[in-house]
Amino acid sequence: METGKPPERPAQAPPSAPDAPPYAPPSGPPPEPAAAARSGPPMPDVPPPARTAAPAAVELRVSKRILWIGAAVYPLHNIARVYTFTMRPKRKEAVLRFLRYIAGTLVVGFIAMLPGLPSLAFEGADSGAAGYVIWVWVLALAAAVYFFVDMMSVLTAQPHYVLAVETSGASTGLVTSHDGRYLDDLVGRISYAIDHPDTEFRVTVERLTVSPNHYYFGDNVNMYGGNGNVGIAG
Repeated sequence: METGKPPERPAQAPPSAPDAPPYAPPSGPPPEPAAAARSGPPMPDVPPPARTAAPAAVELRVSKRILWIGAAVYPLHNIARVYTFTMRPKRKEAVLRFLRYIAGTLVVGFIAMLPGLPSLAFEGADSGAAGYVIWVWVLALAAAVYFFVDMMSVLTAQPHYVLAVETSGASTGLVTSHDGRYLDDLVGRISYAIDHPDTEFRVTVERLTVSPNHYYFGDNVNMYGGNGNVGIAG
Protein backbone atom coordinates (compact mmCIF):
# COMPACT_ATOMS: atom_id res chain seq x y z
CA MET A 1 0.00 0.00 0.00
CA GLU A 2 1.46 3.32 -1.05
CA THR A 3 1.45 6.27 1.19
CA GLY A 4 1.73 9.88 0.19
CA LYS A 5 4.94 11.85 0.42
CA PRO A 6 5.23 13.60 3.80
CA PRO A 7 5.03 17.41 3.74
CA GLU A 8 8.26 19.23 3.52
CA ARG A 9 9.52 21.12 6.62
CA PRO A 10 9.37 24.88 6.09
CA ALA A 11 12.67 26.60 5.60
CA GLN A 12 12.02 29.12 8.42
CA ALA A 13 10.06 28.76 11.68
CA PRO A 14 6.79 30.80 11.88
CA PRO A 15 7.09 34.08 13.77
CA SER A 16 6.17 33.90 17.45
CA ALA A 17 3.24 35.90 18.90
CA PRO A 18 4.17 39.39 20.02
CA ASP A 19 4.70 39.91 23.75
CA ALA A 20 1.82 41.58 25.65
CA PRO A 21 2.51 45.21 26.49
CA PRO A 22 3.03 46.05 30.17
CA TYR A 23 -0.14 46.97 32.15
CA ALA A 24 -0.86 50.64 32.51
CA PRO A 25 -3.88 52.17 34.31
CA PRO A 26 -6.40 53.80 32.00
CA SER A 27 -5.94 57.51 31.74
CA GLY A 28 -9.43 58.39 30.59
CA PRO A 29 -12.88 57.86 32.19
CA PRO A 30 -14.30 54.33 32.26
CA PRO A 31 -16.54 53.38 29.39
CA GLU A 32 -20.22 54.14 29.78
CA PRO A 33 -22.53 51.20 30.67
CA ALA A 34 -24.88 49.83 28.11
CA ALA A 35 -28.18 51.54 27.49
CA ALA A 36 -30.06 48.69 29.14
CA ALA A 37 -28.12 49.19 32.35
CA ARG A 38 -28.82 52.95 32.31
CA SER A 39 -32.55 52.43 31.98
CA GLY A 40 -32.98 51.13 35.56
CA PRO A 41 -33.08 53.28 38.75
CA PRO A 42 -29.69 54.38 40.11
CA MET A 43 -28.33 52.59 43.15
CA PRO A 44 -28.53 54.63 46.35
CA ASP A 45 -25.33 56.00 47.77
CA VAL A 46 -26.34 55.10 51.35
CA PRO A 47 -28.59 52.32 52.64
CA PRO A 48 -32.23 53.31 53.27
CA PRO A 49 -33.15 54.17 56.87
CA ALA A 50 -34.61 51.45 59.04
CA ARG A 51 -38.38 51.39 59.23
CA THR A 52 -39.78 52.58 62.54
CA ALA A 53 -42.47 50.68 64.37
CA ALA A 54 -45.99 51.73 63.44
CA PRO A 55 -48.06 53.35 66.21
CA ALA A 56 -50.74 51.33 67.91
CA ALA A 57 -53.75 51.40 65.59
CA VAL A 58 -57.36 50.35 65.88
CA GLU A 59 -59.98 49.75 63.21
CA LEU A 60 -63.07 51.96 63.08
CA ARG A 61 -65.82 50.71 60.80
CA VAL A 62 -69.54 51.04 60.20
CA SER A 63 -71.37 47.92 59.12
CA LYS A 64 -75.01 46.91 59.39
CA ARG A 65 -76.02 49.91 61.49
CA ILE A 66 -73.24 49.26 64.01
CA LEU A 67 -70.14 51.32 64.73
CA TRP A 68 -67.13 49.20 65.69
CA ILE A 69 -64.12 50.78 67.42
CA GLY A 70 -61.76 47.87 67.82
CA ALA A 71 -63.75 45.33 69.84
CA ALA A 72 -66.23 47.92 71.19
CA VAL A 73 -69.71 48.04 69.64
CA TYR A 74 -71.89 51.16 69.39
CA PRO A 75 -75.29 50.80 67.69
CA LEU A 76 -75.80 53.83 65.45
CA HIS A 77 -79.31 54.45 66.75
CA ASN A 78 -77.89 54.66 70.28
CA ILE A 79 -75.27 57.33 69.49
CA ALA A 80 -76.17 60.71 71.00
CA ARG A 81 -73.24 62.80 69.79
CA VAL A 82 -70.05 62.57 67.70
CA TYR A 83 -67.53 65.41 67.99
CA THR A 84 -63.84 66.30 68.13
CA PHE A 85 -61.99 68.30 70.77
CA THR A 86 -58.52 68.83 72.22
CA MET A 87 -58.06 66.95 75.47
CA ARG A 88 -55.64 68.94 77.64
CA PRO A 89 -53.86 67.85 80.83
CA LYS A 90 -55.11 69.15 84.18
CA ARG A 91 -51.84 70.93 84.99
CA LYS A 92 -53.27 73.52 87.38
CA GLU A 93 -55.23 70.88 89.28
CA ALA A 94 -52.12 68.69 89.47
CA VAL A 95 -50.07 71.46 91.13
CA LEU A 96 -52.85 72.29 93.58
CA ARG A 97 -53.32 68.62 94.39
CA PHE A 98 -49.58 68.24 95.03
CA LEU A 99 -49.54 71.21 97.44
CA ARG A 100 -52.62 69.90 99.21
CA TYR A 101 -51.12 66.43 99.62
CA ILE A 102 -47.81 67.85 100.87
CA ALA A 103 -49.61 69.98 103.45
CA GLY A 104 -51.62 66.96 104.58
CA THR A 105 -48.47 64.84 104.79
CA LEU A 106 -46.73 67.42 106.99
CA VAL A 107 -49.72 67.64 109.32
CA VAL A 108 -49.98 63.86 109.63
CA GLY A 109 -46.21 63.63 110.19
CA PHE A 110 -46.28 66.14 113.04
CA ILE A 111 -49.24 64.40 114.65
CA ALA A 112 -47.60 60.98 114.30
CA MET A 113 -44.36 62.07 115.96
CA LEU A 114 -46.04 63.84 118.92
CA PRO A 115 -45.92 60.75 121.18
CA GLY A 116 -42.13 60.58 120.81
CA LEU A 117 -41.37 64.26 121.40
CA PRO A 118 -41.34 64.13 125.25
CA SER A 119 -38.87 61.23 125.32
CA LEU A 120 -36.76 62.92 122.67
CA ALA A 121 -36.71 66.19 124.66
CA PHE A 122 -35.68 64.60 127.98
CA GLU A 123 -33.48 61.68 126.86
CA GLY A 124 -31.92 63.24 123.77
CA ALA A 125 -30.93 61.60 120.50
CA ASP A 126 -29.92 58.34 122.21
CA SER A 127 -33.49 57.52 123.19
CA GLY A 128 -35.70 55.12 121.29
CA ALA A 129 -37.97 58.00 120.35
CA ALA A 130 -35.32 59.34 118.00
CA GLY A 131 -35.59 56.26 115.78
CA TYR A 132 -39.38 56.56 115.82
CA VAL A 133 -39.27 60.19 114.69
CA ILE A 134 -36.80 59.36 111.90
CA TRP A 135 -39.06 56.51 110.75
CA VAL A 136 -42.06 58.91 110.59
CA TRP A 137 -40.17 61.43 108.48
CA VAL A 138 -38.81 58.77 106.14
CA LEU A 139 -42.40 57.73 105.40
CA ALA A 140 -43.38 61.37 104.90
CA LEU A 141 -40.48 61.86 102.47
CA ALA A 142 -41.47 58.75 100.50
CA ALA A 143 -45.04 60.05 100.24
CA ALA A 144 -43.78 63.45 99.06
CA VAL A 145 -41.69 61.80 96.32
CA TYR A 146 -44.72 59.80 95.17
CA PHE A 147 -46.90 62.92 95.00
CA PHE A 148 -44.17 64.80 93.10
CA VAL A 149 -43.87 62.05 90.48
CA ASP A 150 -47.65 62.01 90.07
CA MET A 151 -47.66 65.78 89.53
CA MET A 152 -44.85 65.63 86.97
CA SER A 153 -46.65 62.93 84.99
CA VAL A 154 -49.46 65.45 84.43
CA LEU A 155 -47.25 68.49 83.82
CA THR A 156 -45.26 66.67 81.14
CA ALA A 157 -48.30 65.08 79.45
CA GLN A 158 -49.14 66.19 75.90
CA PRO A 159 -52.58 67.34 74.68
CA HIS A 160 -54.44 65.04 72.29
CA TYR A 161 -56.87 65.89 69.52
CA VAL A 162 -59.52 63.20 69.80
CA LEU A 163 -62.78 62.02 68.32
CA ALA A 164 -65.43 61.18 70.91
CA VAL A 165 -68.51 59.03 70.40
CA GLU A 166 -71.10 59.47 73.15
CA THR A 167 -74.07 57.16 73.52
CA SER A 168 -77.38 57.75 75.24
CA GLY A 169 -75.99 55.68 78.12
CA ALA A 170 -72.78 56.25 80.06
CA SER A 171 -70.30 54.81 77.54
CA THR A 172 -67.98 56.98 75.45
CA GLY A 173 -65.47 55.94 72.79
CA LEU A 174 -62.28 57.92 72.15
CA VAL A 175 -59.81 57.66 69.26
CA THR A 176 -57.06 59.99 68.07
CA SER A 177 -54.92 60.73 65.03
CA HIS A 178 -51.93 62.89 64.14
CA ASP A 179 -54.09 64.56 61.46
CA GLY A 180 -56.91 66.57 62.99
CA ARG A 181 -58.63 67.04 59.63
CA TYR A 182 -58.87 63.27 59.33
CA LEU A 183 -60.88 63.11 62.57
CA ASP A 184 -63.08 66.03 61.49
CA ASP A 185 -63.87 64.14 58.29
CA LEU A 186 -64.79 61.03 60.29
CA VAL A 187 -67.34 63.05 62.28
CA GLY A 188 -69.15 63.83 59.04
CA ARG A 189 -68.95 60.25 57.79
CA ILE A 190 -70.33 58.80 61.04
CA SER A 191 -73.10 61.41 61.14
CA TYR A 192 -73.99 60.56 57.55
CA ALA A 193 -74.11 56.84 58.42
CA ILE A 194 -76.55 57.51 61.25
CA ASP A 195 -79.07 59.01 58.79
CA HIS A 196 -78.34 56.54 55.97
CA PRO A 197 -78.70 52.91 57.07
CA ASP A 198 -76.97 51.44 54.01
CA THR A 199 -73.71 53.32 54.56
CA GLU A 200 -70.64 51.20 55.33
CA PHE A 201 -66.98 52.14 55.57
CA ARG A 202 -63.78 51.09 57.29
CA VAL A 203 -60.83 53.28 58.38
CA THR A 204 -57.83 53.05 60.70
CA VAL A 205 -57.29 55.37 63.65
CA GLU A 206 -54.93 55.39 66.63
CA ARG A 207 -55.62 53.97 70.04
CA LEU A 208 -55.80 56.47 72.92
CA THR A 209 -54.65 55.32 76.36
CA VAL A 210 -54.74 58.04 79.01
CA SER A 211 -55.86 58.44 82.60
CA PRO A 212 -59.18 60.33 82.80
CA ASN A 213 -58.01 61.85 86.10
CA HIS A 214 -55.17 63.66 84.31
CA TYR A 215 -57.13 65.28 81.45
CA TYR A 216 -60.04 67.62 80.93
CA PHE A 217 -62.77 65.61 79.26
CA GLY A 218 -65.80 66.91 77.42
CA ASP A 219 -67.25 70.38 77.86
CA ASN A 220 -66.19 73.01 80.39
CA VAL A 221 -69.14 74.68 82.12
CA ASN A 222 -68.39 78.19 83.45
CA MET A 223 -71.17 80.17 85.15
CA TYR A 224 -70.73 83.56 86.85
CA GLY A 225 -73.58 85.01 88.90
CA GLY A 226 -77.31 84.61 88.50
CA ASN A 227 -79.61 81.77 89.45
CA GLY A 228 -80.91 78.90 87.37
CA ASN A 229 -78.40 79.36 84.55
CA VAL A 230 -78.20 76.51 82.07
CA GLY A 231 -75.63 76.48 79.30
CA ILE A 232 -72.43 75.01 77.90
CA ALA A 233 -69.23 76.86 77.14
CA GLY A 234 -66.98 74.82 74.81
